[in-house]
Amino acid sequence: MSEAERTIETPEDSSRPEKDETAPEQAAGPAEPAGEAGDGAGTDPVAPRRRRIGVLAGVAGFAFVLDLLTKIAAVEWLEHQRSIEVIGDWVRFSVIRNGGAAFGFGEALTVFLTAVAATVVVVIIRLARKLYSTPWAIALGMLLGGAFGNLTDRLFRAPGVFEGHVVDFISVQHFSVFNLADSAIVCGGILIVILSFRGLDPDGTVHKD
Repeated sequence: MSEAERTIETPEDSSRPEKDETAPEQAAGPAEPAGEAGDGAGTDPVAPRRRRIGVLAGVAGFAFVLDLLTKIAAVEWLEHQRSIEVIGDWVRFSVIRNGGAAFGFGEALTVFLTAVAATVVVVIIRLARKLYSTPWAIALGMLLGGAFGNLTDRLFRAPGVFEGHVVDFISVQHFSVFNLADSAIVCGGILIVILSFRGLDPDGTVHKD
């Protein structure tokens, strides 16, 4: 009787290891997405820097293009024409050629100011390698776009290379005539002062004196 039971139980026992062998395969199945998630969880240490450089380039490009287009339009439609009132006598559009710095200062220093603008562009580009702060990227982007906008006038407008006169067309009563590049430079400078007072460095660290 015991031998008969053994012969009957033998097929059932032989099928059991097959279930045990498939169990690890089923358990190993869900482990593949976990492995993929583990691989995807690692972040590229260069990615944050690229994002900040992208912000810098985007802001600078926007400021430069907007300044360039408004200068082209001003020269085409406003130069040698009567000034256009924007806000009564307080703000007018009137084109002048400026050989000096922002807001008409330093007209006898055209070549020197061109060199300063070129230096500013180079310094900001070099600083971008250590730029991890978005507010600093915005501020430096406005400085870069404004400096490059006026530098373009210095290089390509009359009377000659490095001596070109910048196109200004926004006239504010009791103040001066300027352009959007000047505005970008001033706004970027103000933002840098605010960030410095708050203790935020270009690399994203915050310090308290």
